[in-house]
Amino acid sequence: MAVPTRRRCLSAVAIPLGAALLPARVRAQTDAPARVPDVVFVPTPDEVVNAMLEVARVGPTDVLYDLGSGDGRIPIAAAKRFGTRGLGIDIDPQRIRDANANAVTAGVTDRVRFVQGDLFELDLAPATVITLYLLPELNLKLRPTLLKLKPGTRIVSHDFSMGDWKPERTVRVGNRTVYFWTVPPKGRPYPRQ
Repeated sequence: MAVPTRRRCLSAVAIPLGAALLPARVRAQTDAPARVPDVVFVPTPDEVVNAMLEVARVGPTDVLYDLGSGDGRIPIAAAKRFGTRGLGIDIDPQRIRDANANAVTAGVTDRVRFVQGDLFELDLAPATVITLYLLPELNLKLRPTLLKLKPGTRIVSHDFSMGDWKPERTVRVGNRTVYFWTVPPKGRPYPRQ
């Protein structure tokens, strides 16, 4: 009897996480990626995860979307440390299985959800914080989508900039870099370097 109750609880969490807005092709989980992944999974070190969450000033009212979430460590850490709700998306079904297992182990399945899908097809509107560890050309491809987000939405990238967008903050963590931007008011271009 505990399983149906847990399922109802997980379903109740999906709506606040924006899962109801996901297209069916994103929600569906399969055994193979919908297409070849754009990046190889490289885990973000814990000290970089911590720096990303701190520079973004995440808190319990935030909804964090992690694009290319891999094993889920960023949304899981945000949920554990700050009570943040989170959604991770990855095109690789194995990464989604790993992330879901990690969320269970961390005890945060009531705060985070992971879905298999293409990050370029995801509705990012519910997010108040976007985290990513993608390649420079993917960051550039995301820029028009990111500019459509609510003004004040925070964007944090591990190691890769947004081209000529001037970061508001740049934090060095050992030999790695964390970049931070805030979506400007509608119609205002992003400050250039």
